[in-house]
Amino acid sequence: MDLKTAAPGSDALIKDGTDATFLADVVDASMNTPVIVDFWAPWCGPCKTLGPMLEKAVTEAKGKVRLVKIDVDRNQMVASQLRVQSIPAVFAFVGGQPVDGFMGAQSGAQIKAFVERLIAAGGPDAGVEEALEMAEQMLAEGAVADAAQTFAAILGEEEGNLKALSGLARAHLALGEVERARAVLSLAPKGKENDPTIAAVRARIDLAEASADAGEAGELMARIERDPNDHQARFDLALALVAEGDAEGAIEALLELFRRDREWNEGAAKAQLFKLFDSLGPKSEAAQRGRRRLSSMIFA
Repeated sequence: MDLKTAAPGSDALIKDGTDATFLADVVDASMNTPVIVDFWAPWCGPCKTLGPMLEKAVTEAKGKVRLVKIDVDRNQMVASQLRVQSIPAVFAFVGGQPVDGFMGAQSGAQIKAFVERLIAAGGPDAGVEEALEMAEQMLAEGAVADAAQTFAAILGEEEGNLKALSGLARAHLALGEVERARAVLSLAPKGKENDPTIAAVRARIDLAEASADAGEAGELMARIERDPNDHQARFDLALALVAEGDAEGAIEALLELFRRDREWNEGAAKAQLFKLFDSLGPKSEAAQRGRRRLSSMIFA
């Protein structure tokens, strides 16, 4: 039987539901797997657009969530109980209870985020790792608000999840909400405050605060050209490059400062390099190269 067009009562990912099967298809089924309910009608234009988008997102979730479609013209009892006043109307059920929903048209990204939040709300067995991966993808693609919602939903079900804490803090940082990012990190479980996952974001926050008033990279480069021993300008240039996302350029500037005067400002270049390496994480090739070069200078 096609997973997308199954009859009521089957074990498909996507099925047509009725008032009579609602208890089994939605309430009971959501005790094991999150269920989305799509209230629609054949005459509803937006429903014809939303329905296929929901089906696509559910299919891509590969069993982590199910979809039940209910024609309100033929099944008015449940729609009335849930106070559906306009369609399309979508509800999400977990553990037998509605936990989320929306009415009206939604974009593909919004639907994707909605499904990922629901997967996260379903708990670890419903695919926390998959939800984390999707949230990271959203963050990388610039869908910062959706990523933040997904990370927050994961934390709602799995308090203290370090990856979710890191992701939510990075999302706030991307939104320019430095203090909120730092507050999120303070929720790390006792004994995990210095876990590399948390430490990397803390370093990013420190760098973001330090680089806020660093100045404009072009002007700082001009100062260095006039005076190559203007160590403050070189240090500020590294911070300005961090703010622009040029980590390799920042590492280069700090290494050059360290080469010229390793003791300047109580070893500020070395300290800032370590902070930058931490922010990039242990898998960063730029950080690995930078560490090797710094080590060769220290022990030369």
